[in-house]
Amino acid sequence: MADLTPQDMAAKLLASGFERSSPTAAALTDPIADTPMIVTLDQLRPYDHDPRVTRNPAYEDIKASIRERGLDAPPTITRRPGEAHFIIRNGGNTRLAILRELWAETKDERFFRVPCLFRPWPERGEIVALTGHLAENELRGGLTFIERALGVEKAREFYEQEVGQALSQSELARRLTADGFPLPQSHISRMSDAVRYLLPAIPTVLYGGLGRHQVERLAVLRKACERTWERRALGRDPAMDFPTLFQDVLSQFDAQGDGFSVQRVQDELVGQMAELLGADYDTLALEIDDSEHRQRTLSSEPSSVTPPQPAAPVAPLAAAPRPPTAPPASASAAQAPAAAPAGGDQPENADRAAAQLERDGKPHGGGDDERDARLQGHIVSPAATTDRLQSIQRLVADQMGDKLPDFAGDALRAIPVQAGGLYPISDVWYIEPGLDAPDRLRVHIAQFAREIAEEASMAKHVEPCDTGLGFVCLAPRASAAMPPFARAVLTLLHALSAAPTPAAALDRTRLADDLAPLLHGHGGATTRLSDTSLVKLFRLLRLARRLLDLEAGAASTDTGPGA
Repeated sequence: MADLTPQDMAAKLLASGFERSSPTAAALTDPIADTPMIVTLDQLRPYDHDPRVTRNPAYEDIKASIRERGLDAPPTITRRPGEAHFIIRNGGNTRLAILRELWAETKDERFFRVPCLFRPWPERGEIVALTGHLAENELRGGLTFIERALGVEKAREFYEQEVGQALSQSELARRLTADGFPLPQSHISRMSDAVRYLLPAIPTVLYGGLGRHQVERLAVLRKACERTWERRALGRDPAMDFPTLFQDVLSQFDAQGDGFSVQRVQDELVGQMAELLGADYDTLALEIDDSEHRQRTLSSEPSSVTPPQPAAPVAPLAAAPRPPTAPPASASAAQAPAAAPAGGDQPENADRAAAQLERDGKPHGGGDDERDARLQGHIVSPAATTDRLQSIQRLVADQMGDKLPDFAGDALRAIPVQAGGLYPISDVWYIEPGLDAPDRLRVHIAQFAREIAEEASMAKHVEPCDTGLGFVCLAPRASAAMPPFARAVLTLLHALSAAPTPAAALDRTRLADDLAPLLHGHGGATTRLSDTSLVKLFRLLRLARRLLDLEAGAASTDTGPGA
């Protein structure tokens, strides 16, 4: 081999080196493990799906700290395969924006060259990055409700791309929890409602920091009003549909900022609904308030305070003096109605209940399991409730000085049945003080009538009204073709409604033949009412009697079982 001349050696030393330019080689340029590195602001970009879109409330404090101390917590960075710039991996977009401001103001190199921890782009990079930013923002500065909601919607999009199908809210909650951002399904439901129904109408208010509780109140209000609209709009032709009405009303309040009031939104919405539906404002507001309160309390999280046990109110009664002889068990139900209207506060009746419970309790070989089994035997259909709802009801009753009906404690007094529905029944006879007004009684009576009719698929033919007992029955056009059960149920309700003239094709004379099979199932071709509907029928009759007494001025005489 010939010796290299000085010129040849110089040429080889100056030759360009081997360059890797393939996509695979480019992807391998980043470290494959967590690696500290220093990058410049020119090399670094904010995370483009950052859920925070408004200024961090602590921005100025963070900036002052970085100006004086530098970065105490350098951001974690990563890089998507094939991209030229690094991005913030999870939390740090605010610090990056501050560094850019400080570099522009001072030209100090310590704000331009940033010490970072590089972490390789993971297989599920987009999801990991987004959930990381959501979690980090929650820990450091918090997000507005709408920012969190939009971040969760973006996460849903990434998850659905990953699995190739739509996800339910419960599955989305499970996946978010697995990726480090736990979120209850109920919160996801509220977030979805906020993005879909509220953001188009009040973006300024939402981005201004409208909190979760106010968003939840708006969501509950919308659903309550929508249900009322659907019931009241049957057979009418309103000038607009409810979604348009809700958006139009809500958008009027977008410029209020800190002065935003859910109550003012409700007042305006109910007022326009009353005008479009031709309904009385107060009656409509009452109906919406009932539905809204029920929905809000049932969907709330359970209270962290352990509520009293159901049997607690009975304990002090057991120690009270009792009559020498207690009525037999068979007499308890017969005497029940006399106890109920007084709210369960008559000493003699309370002592009877305590004595009966004592006879059925542990001293005679029974126990908690046996008592629970007996209570379950009295439940026709479970009434949906939560610990939080029960706690709130007890608190309100204590504040108002009322006796709150308690099914478990009162099962051996009054009429021991329970039935679920929009207005759950735990005591057929007792009428709460807040219900004891004609307008409220009519709302409840109409709801029970609709629920009874629903069993025969006739609910759409029962409409609420502001007079009489609160509802009217409309016979279908093809009434002759109605099944016997449907015809019997609708005719019975029509007869109970005390309508001045019979509805066409609802022959009350046939009710005499249908009544027995409808109520107890013996004789005739008509199916009998379910136990749940029978309980609701009893409750409807009790409320109707009270309504008629109130309007006749006989409220003060309603003290016994004959009322």
